[in-house]
Amino acid sequence: MNTIQYLEDQAARAERLAKRITDTLTIEKLLTFAGDRRREIELIAGKYRRA
Repeated sequence: MNTIQYLEDQAARAERLAKRITDTLTIEKLLTFAGDRRREIELIAGKYRRA
């Protein structure tokens, strides 16, 4: 599994978990985590496109 796949998996897991729980603070933290992973994916993908 490469880095992008790993980050995508982590983001998807956080998003799925956020849909199953009811605690607002935890949902916000999970969605923030997922967003951070997706931004990291974009940065990595951008580096590959320029190379």
